[in-house]
Amino acid sequence: MAEQTDILIVGAGIFGTTAAIEFASRGYQVILLDEVFHPHPLAASTDISKVVRAEYGSDRQYIEMALKSIDGFRTWNKAMDKNLFHETGICCFTIEEMSQGGFEYDCYKTLRQMGVDVERLSKDDIARRFPAWNHDSFVDGTFNPVGGYVESGKLMTHLFEQVNQLSIRRIDSKLEHLTFSGMAVTGGTTRSGLNLVANHTLIAAGAWTPDFLPELKNILFSTGHPVFHLDVSDKPWFSPPHFATYMADIARSGWYGFPVHPTEGILKIGRHSNGVLINADAPERLVQQTDEEGLRAFLTMAFPSIADARIVYRRLCLYCDTESGDFLIDNHPERPGLSVASGGSGHGFKFAPILGRLIADSVERIPNEWLDRFKWREQDEDVLSKEASRHRSD
Repeated sequence: MAEQTDILIVGAGIFGTTAAIEFASRGYQVILLDEVFHPHPLAASTDISKVVRAEYGSDRQYIEMALKSIDGFRTWNKAMDKNLFHETGICCFTIEEMSQGGFEYDCYKTLRQMGVDVERLSKDDIARRFPAWNHDSFVDGTFNPVGGYVESGKLMTHLFEQVNQLSIRRIDSKLEHLTFSGMAVTGGTTRSGLNLVANHTLIAAGAWTPDFLPELKNILFSTGHPVFHLDVSDKPWFSPPHFATYMADIARSGWYGFPVHPTEGILKIGRHSNGVLINADAPERLVQQTDEEGLRAFLTMAFPSIADARIVYRRLCLYCDTESGDFLIDNHPERPGLSVASGGSGHGFKFAPILGRLIADSVERIPNEWLDRFKWREQDEDVLSKEASRHRSD
């Protein structure tokens, strides 16, 4: 049996789900296809929290997008009548004095030029306002009151509730293959045997996107990045207002983290770096001993009081990566009726409030000031566009 729709979306992560909601709000009939309709245990949208920040060095486009998204998260809090976006502010501390060309200095300069009231903090300021930090190690930095973190898993659950309210058809199955009429894509067939006929198909399958579009294997690839949850239940100074979401000299170290989670009661720390190449379908994503050793070394330097804190959970966070760090949101240049929205590269979730509009504008070919950067490509050549906060080890 065939089922027909205006828009078929493959993948119910943050790209696909926000796109489904946006298309439905524009009057389209939508089918959203995925194996799992809660935060997928193997997907990038999984976990208890994601950083929401406007710190993007001197990259004004991403800063503009981030500030627009932060406004969107505030609006969502009000609409949900619940506080899933926690605006703790963002600390960016450095082990040396900030200087022009460095990530933190460029953030400070650019954000202030764009009207954000970012403070510069001295070593003494850090010790006074954020006592958990080792101010002998971190001697300079900034505090931005704009930003914080979102409870990502709970937000995905809320977005799925919106999907239901908008009467978006949800199908719990995996796409087996796309279907064609000549070069045009006409929909797809599911593993459970459904034939889905669509006027337009959007592949938003994250790290699984190249499974359906092998031509993108040179630009989209899966990497794993260590995340740790620590028990610091006897350390009250790791909670706001004495502790904020942070990046710890991140371009040189990769380490970032959060205050104690308001309901889970744990301290989450992760590393935003090269990561390791990983099979997206791997059921076990093992954090290596070297990752844990790196965590202990970081804790000893940054937070000596919890250098031996018990690790209650560890995982490899999955990125659908691009070499440049830029997303891929565009119509397929050779296959009418097909679009792609992928390449979150470890920083896509923070743009959740604007992703749906970006994707729908791309499909509808509506001019959008931000879309040109995310256009179709089969290889990233502009290595200078790598996201500035990302630690790239040799």
